[in-house]
Parts: sequence; C-alpha cells; structure tokens
Amino acid sequence: MRDLLDRIDAATPAGRDRGLDGLRALAVLGVVLGHWLVTALVVDSGTVRAASPLRELPRLAPVSWLFQTLAVFFLVGGLVAARGRAGSDGGYRRWLGGRLARLFSPVAAVLAVWVVIAVAMLAAGAGPDTVRTLAELVWSPLWFLLVFAVLTAATPVAARLHPAWPLAAVAVVDLLRYGLGGPAWLGWANVLAGWLVPYCLGAAWGRDGGPPGRGTGWALLLGGTAATAALVLWAGYPAAMVGVPGAEISNLDPPTLAAVTFGLAQCGAAVLLLGPLRRALRRPAAWAAVALVNLSAITIFLWHQTAMIAVTALGLLGGRALTGLHTAPDSAVWVLARLAWLPAFCVALAACWAAFRGYEVRRRRARTT
Repeated sequence: MRDLLDRIDAATPAGRDRGLDGLRALAVLGVVLGHWLVTALVVDSGTVRAASPLRELPRLAPVSWLFQTLAVFFLVGGLVAARGRAGSDGGYRRWLGGRLARLFSPVAAVLAVWVVIAVAMLAAGAGPDTVRTLAELVWSPLWFLLVFAVLTAATPVAARLHPAWPLAAVAVVDLLRYGLGGPAWLGWANVLAGWLVPYCLGAAWGRDGGPPGRGTGWALLLGGTAATAALVLWAGYPAAMVGVPGAEISNLDPPTLAAVTFGLAQCGAAVLLLGPLRRALRRPAAWAAVALVNLSAITIFLWHQTAMIAVTALGLLGGRALTGLHTAPDSAVWVLARLAWLPAFCVALAACWAAFRGYEVRRRRARTT
C-alpha cells in the first residue's frame, strides 16, 4: 500500500496545485453529505415522499452552512477553467468540447439506468408519486451541471467581468421580487447571475496567476459573513442556505442575495484554507484520497442520491420502518440515527463508483491521448 501511495504521489506533476484539488474534493463531499443529512425518504401508507429535517427542526439551519459548498466548487471551477484555457494549444471550440464531454459523458449512464428503474417500478405496481419522488432526487441535481456548463462556455468573458456586476444583478432581482412585489419568475435570472459571482472570482484569479493573499481571503470571509448576517437578521432571508420544503423563501432555488454573500464568505474561507491544505496534501495518503475524489468527482455527484435510495430500499426488506431511514425527520433521535446510516450510504456509493467510474475515467484518458 505504501508503494502504491508513493507512486501516486510521484506521478503527480510538480506544478499541480494540490490545494485547489483539496478544495474541490471538500466541495463535492460537502454536497454529498449535505444531501444525505437534509433529505429524508418517508414511507407512509405504501408511498414514499421526500421530507427535510430543516423544516421540522429549524435549529439545524447551521448544518446547511457547513455542507452547502457550491460556491467553492464554482470558484475552483472558474480558476481551473481560466488556467486551462490560457494554456490550451487548440482553439476555443476544441477546449470547450473537451471540458463539456468530460462533464456530461457520465450523465448518460445515470439517466439510462434511472429510466429503466422508473419503468420497472411502474410495471411492478409502484405508485407514480413514489417513482416521481425518487427520480426527482436523482435528476434534480443535474441543474448544477447545466449551469456549470454555461459558465464554462463563458470563461473568456467571466475572466474579465468584475464580480460586482453579477452581484448587483442579483441584488436588483431580489429587490424587484421581495421589495417591490415583482413576479417570482424573475428569480430564475439569479441561477446564472448568482453562481457567476464566485465563478468570476475564480476565473479572474486564474487569469492573473492564482488565488490572492490572505488579506483578500479575510476581507471576503468577514465581509460576506457580515452581509449574510444582516440579510438574515434584518431583511427577512431564511437562515438555511438550502431549500426547505414549504418555506416561503428558498435561498437556493433560485439563489438569493443571501446565498451569494454567503458564497463570498465561503470563497474567503477557501483562500485561507489553501495554505494548510497544500501542506497537508504533501502526505501521500492524504493526496491519494483527494486525487481519487477529483478523478471521480462527477461520478460521485451523480450517484450519491442513488446510493441513499438503494440503502433505503434494502432497509424495507426487513418489513418495518427503520428510524433515520424511513421515518419522519422530526426529532434528535432521527438525526442521530441518520448519522449512523452514513457508513451504509458510503458503501453503496462505493459500489456505484466501482460500476460507473469508467465513464468518467475513459473520457479523461481520451482527452490525454
């Protein structure tokens, strides 16, 4: 094992910024753990419905501050894309085609598998509401890949666009929606504008040679935290940074100004973490784990909900509802039980990874040959 870890370490290019890979791994794992902790599948009279502990236990809102890490992913994505574009030997179309192919090739597999599962469930007598609930859990996160693809295509522009412009656009949209009673559909403009803010930051840093110093990191962290606190305390934005079923306002669906300022705080924290991460990832074992997550990031993202659903379905074979797996998320007992189920979710995700990682790995190899 030691020899394997040393070979992985030695095969890593000397100029590779391991800290950025560490941030991306943290962002991916944050999304996975966040979904597993705030999503419950409740079995009620033969029907499966989705629920969230954040609705029944609003004091758990701080959990969303730890695991809603999308801004970090967009930040690193913008930085890496800008660097890759600057160092690309081919034209823009070839560069973009390669990145999008790697992004979407694994999607075909998850869509095909779930079409078969949905048809089989309906044929076996499962209710349409149950099938819809499960399919939406798997397919709804795909919005992230679509937004990421659009922003990737806009990398040359994003690298020159000051993030204050999309930030101002988000503020104007929220003012029209919440302050002046404008139509709710205006909020969908924030899906691109909101995530363009951290992407622009990353793309500008990639263009200029790398992330800024700790002073900028502290400014983003403190400024973003203060702005988010003000919006939550005095402007009526919810404290949870993810969507909560039944809530009047969702900070994430579509993104609000509070979600964007919170993302700026996360970007500042990411800058401050880079140094410690770089030092920690000099160790071969730590680097091997991060490298594995980065090599399979899209596969992990696409199949983590399927892993949770698979464990939930297998749990039903016992003939009774299991706490933390099939019961309503309305107590501290449920939270503790859900934490106990996380290792089972990880095992199921590892099985999905073993079965489908080839779609991502083959595309990566094709791009390097």
